[in-house]
Amino acid sequence: MDVVAKALWFIEIEMGRELTLDRIANICEVSRFGLARSFAISTGWPVMRYVRARRLSRAARELAQGAPDILSVALDTGYGSHEAFTRAFHDLFGITPERVRAGRNLDGMSLLEPLRMKETRIVDLAGPRFEVGGTLLIGGMGGRFTFDTNEGIPTLWQAFIPYIGNLADQVGGVTYGVCCNPDSEGGFEYIAGVEVKSRDRLPPSFRCIEIKPQRYAVFVHQGHVTTLHQTFYSIWNHWLPQSGMEAAEAPELERYSEDFNPVAGTGFVEVWLPVKDRSEPADESRK
Repeated sequence: MDVVAKALWFIEIEMGRELTLDRIANICEVSRFGLARSFAISTGWPVMRYVRARRLSRAARELAQGAPDILSVALDTGYGSHEAFTRAFHDLFGITPERVRAGRNLDGMSLLEPLRMKETRIVDLAGPRFEVGGTLLIGGMGGRFTFDTNEGIPTLWQAFIPYIGNLADQVGGVTYGVCCNPDSEGGFEYIAGVEVKSRDRLPPSFRCIEIKPQRYAVFVHQGHVTTLHQTFYSIWNHWLPQSGMEAAEAPELERYSEDFNPVAGTGFVEVWLPVKDRSEPADESRK
């Protein structure tokens, strides 16, 4: 059973008990970051948002079937008060628990049914090379995204492109997409940037991140940049589970060659996945 399928199975059988990202990751024998990344790539859902939506969907069914009172349903769903439960319920479904219980029906509600892993295309990947990257200072434009909103990343690149080659302290012509600072909700920071010597002369609105030395599995993406998600999916759901390694808690990099031009079809993209042996402890300083 792969990581995501195991996580889905565990969430369903433990729905009535305490579920945290740490607990699910431990059962799946991966890091918090590894679980969050692979789950979102495979399902489109952040792990804990999926857990909440499943619990609230179950609560909606209980209410429509005439639950004795709303507070007991709220407590069973993991909320400490009627108010917190009502707010979360309304945010997800656009209707209050009181109306569902009074109406005794689920008409018009988009309940989340248990996800089942579907066959998703695994692309052929050439075996990675392994590199230990040195310290890297990346400056560029950043924003926070989730896997529901990552369509905004190309817009971020379009805004950054005019700065490439025009930053005072830029080093070389290679560009980087940096995925870093994940949270338990499935959010992450993405920075479109270049290597710089110093952060001192960057525009005030720019983000700058220092990437510390780290071991990487480096994959060359085959095909157009619009199919990059297939490479990520195949790395996380095929190569990584079979590799004897796990993702390290460190920034993940997209490295675009100096001559990269998706319109002209020149250049190439590499995916730099930070890895460690499964026996190695997490290094919290590299997040």
